[in-house]
Amino acid sequence: MIVFLAVVGVLGVSASGPIMAATAAPALAIAFWRNALGAVVMGTPTLLRNPGGFFRLTRSEAKWISIASVALALHFACFITSLKLTSVAAATALVCLQAGWIALFNVFRGIPVAPRVLAGLGAALLGVVVITGFDLALSREALLGDLLAVAGGALAGLYTIAGSKARATMSTGTYTSLCYGLCSILLLVLCVLFRQPLVSFEPAAWAGILAVTVVAQLLGHSVFNHLLAVISPLVVSMIILLEIPGAAILAAVFLGEQLPAGTYAGLAMILVGLAVVVTGQGRRSGRADPLLPAPPALGGDVEN
Repeated sequence: MIVFLAVVGVLGVSASGPIMAATAAPALAIAFWRNALGAVVMGTPTLLRNPGGFFRLTRSEAKWISIASVALALHFACFITSLKLTSVAAATALVCLQAGWIALFNVFRGIPVAPRVLAGLGAALLGVVVITGFDLALSREALLGDLLAVAGGALAGLYTIAGSKARATMSTGTYTSLCYGLCSILLLVLCVLFRQPLVSFEPAAWAGILAVTVVAQLLGHSVFNHLLAVISPLVVSMIILLEIPGAAILAAVFLGEQLPAGTYAGLAMILVGLAVVVTGQGRRSGRADPLLPAPPALGGDVEN
């Protein structure tokens, strides 16, 4: 059963990028509806069970939720936009650098990092250079998409750190409901500022929005949240990295993406580098929690 759930989870998160890339709706609108729907699904039962939980926040909890919400809104804005500009495979791999960014943030925060983690970061960053180099040869638009995906990964790392601070004293339901609710409000403001429509989409676009919410959130990240209760967080972290080749394969099969051989080499370098980062961090701390997303929407991914 565990293996089956792991396969379902990998397919769920891997399908996120291809679905959003194929959805004929503005990036900010997709991000808004994904978070708004997530907030409703998580918030309704939480409100019924503990209506006062939303109004008893400490100053520290309010601060970390605010930081997490802003980071998550900008993460989705960057990542979904990148999917419209560069390949799904490249965007997914670059945004998955979240684990590497967390390790780098730990360095800046004065937290000791094992040498093997730094070596893994080096390999992953070299993969970034390889991918962006090939995309620059293709078009400036693809390079812009790569840079947005890298920024999306850094923002996801910030979201994870802030979320872990908030989650230290908050329930999953309260945290995710507030975080995704605030995130959707911020995205609504961005949609208004950039004059991106929120409705009047074709039925196929609405189907894509609903699909990414159900597939990526319910069948993806919520499954991984369940697996955290029955298997090692380190193992879950490694399984999540399969999103990189999974998204590349799904994009090739269903979207017909064909990439230069060098781009696949860059994807492989990022995958191997992040695997070293995760295992190195896990061995040092005895667990991999610092590299995992805060409990996601419909359970938190980030990701993606």
